[in-house]
Amino acid sequence: MQRRVVVTGASSGIGAATVRRFAELGWETVAVARRLDRLEALAAETGARAIACDVTDEAQVAGLAAEVADSGGATGLVNNAGGAWGTESVEHASNADWRRMFEVNVIGLRSVTAALLPVLREGARQSGWASILNLTSTAGHDAYPGGGGYNAAKYAAHAVTQVLRLELGGEPIRVMELAPGLVHTEEFTLNRLRGDAEAAQRPYADVIPLQAEDVARVLVGAFEQPPHVNQDLIVLRPVAQTSVFHTHRGELAARDD
Repeated sequence: MQRRVVVTGASSGIGAATVRRFAELGWETVAVARRLDRLEALAAETGARAIACDVTDEAQVAGLAAEVADSGGATGLVNNAGGAWGTESVEHASNADWRRMFEVNVIGLRSVTAALLPVLREGARQSGWASILNLTSTAGHDAYPGGGGYNAAKYAAHAVTQVLRLELGGEPIRVMELAPGLVHTEEFTLNRLRGDAEAAQRPYADVIPLQAEDVARVLVGAFEQPPHVNQDLIVLRPVAQTSVFHTHRGELAARDD
């Protein structure tokens, strides 16, 4: 079987960079996101197969799995789709924002994984192995003020990854996690701050953050390891970020994807 990987959240940022990096190294890629126009542009650039899918819609996820199976199967899955909305305190946060974060970062991850596991098992049967990598965040390992909903969602995604690894023990499917810190992409912080472009640039002032391409190189490198090598958890930060909460300027710096 041709090495073939499904990447969710592929319309921008880390997801798009990951599709490009896989394609550079000869992988066949399936780019998945809601925005078909962006996927089609990425497909024209990389040769990826574009599939429009909202990971929070179970019917669409089932259709995704069927199309992947019918078009050649897969030996890899990158659960990258995610996002953050709002920086309010636990006291003042919106339940709607929290539900949205759980739907995409946790429930969507579970739905895609469950739907594609039969496809990955078939890929492993033909090629000898398969891989799943979940993009979480350093926000899923250390909490910070104003991060309540996002922290909770990413902590949950981290736990789901650990459980999945245990549940798939004995099968030729490795389960990996990549937790980036401060990454500068075009949309994450802008969405989180509800379109405030000026405020969205402040976390990156006077520091050198990671770029989407930095994360993609490390992510794809995990897939390129020999199949018996499982990088359970990779934490990736720029040198300027000393913790999930601080850069060298002492300001909050959570993951941007």
